[in-house]
Amino acid sequence: MTLRPVLGTDPVSNHRMLQDLLSGSPAGKLELPPGRHEIADGLRVPGGWTVRGASEIGTWLVVTERTGAPVLHVLGSDVSISDIGLQPAPSDPGEHGGDRGTGLTIGEYLYAAEPTWISGVDVRRVQVDHGNLRTANAIGVMGAVSDVVIRDVTVRGGFTGLAVHWGAVGADVASLVGPTFHPHRLDVAGLRVSGAIEGFYLSSVHDVRVSGASLTDVEMGFRLLPGDNTDRFVSSPDIGARIEIADVDVEWSGPLYAVRIAGWGRSEIDGKVTVLEYRDSVVRDCRLTGTGTGNSWSPLLIEQAHGVTLQNISMTS
Repeated sequence: MTLRPVLGTDPVSNHRMLQDLLSGSPAGKLELPPGRHEIADGLRVPGGWTVRGASEIGTWLVVTERTGAPVLHVLGSDVSISDIGLQPAPSDPGEHGGDRGTGLTIGEYLYAAEPTWISGVDVRRVQVDHGNLRTANAIGVMGAVSDVVIRDVTVRGGFTGLAVHWGAVGADVASLVGPTFHPHRLDVAGLRVSGAIEGFYLSSVHDVRVSGASLTDVEMGFRLLPGDNTDRFVSSPDIGARIEIADVDVEWSGPLYAVRIAGWGRSEIDGKVTVLEYRDSVVRDCRLTGTGTGNSWSPLLIEQAHGVTLQNISMTS
């Protein structure tokens, strides 16, 4: 079933119509008309849906209310998002709100109960525009998410262009219970980020590949991290394994580094430091161009990242 809604000028009516279609109709194709369409709040996308705009990014969804909800929040498997521009409302979700205020979030960071895994999500030819704001991420892949393909995504502004982070059940970091959930089998190619604080980061993931990225006018290019609360994880032998970052151009001008690869994390709960052992992971064929603005800086910062191989990394300052 293909739905082709007619959108008007009232953001509340547009939001209600689209959410009712996504929530109340059998999963099918939602084809949005060309133009810039205001919606009062973000849309929850259940499993099985295809959401598509006009070709050449001729369709934009612009959120007007500052609730912090993602413009599109994928909450089920086998979802396809393509050919669409997303403009979030201004928001400042804070340190643990990486899945909030985004253009697109797949999964969640903190869950009220143990979630069902989301898989089979395909994202192609999507743009996210935060303008001059640097307080929220553009795309979040969080928690119980696997088997995701992201192709040809363009980000302007915001904090991190693509944030990939583990998730857990709990109201906050101090109250986590049960297992933790780590994104895996993620394949990203053609990511373009400009005017943001950071291009992308990978935190406590496994079986992830990022290739062919262009990160310009950023303070940080990318980070490969174990997560700051590694002592809260339910142990999994796969975390940190089989990660590849390849063919990335970084043009940076920030206080500390263009790239950080770290194996240690400090718990926010008790200050305990733990080390994640990476395995079969590589960062290769990357070009880092720029100069730090702080008193002490480095294009490439390596911190206890045993198990990560570096190949053909060039640095120009």
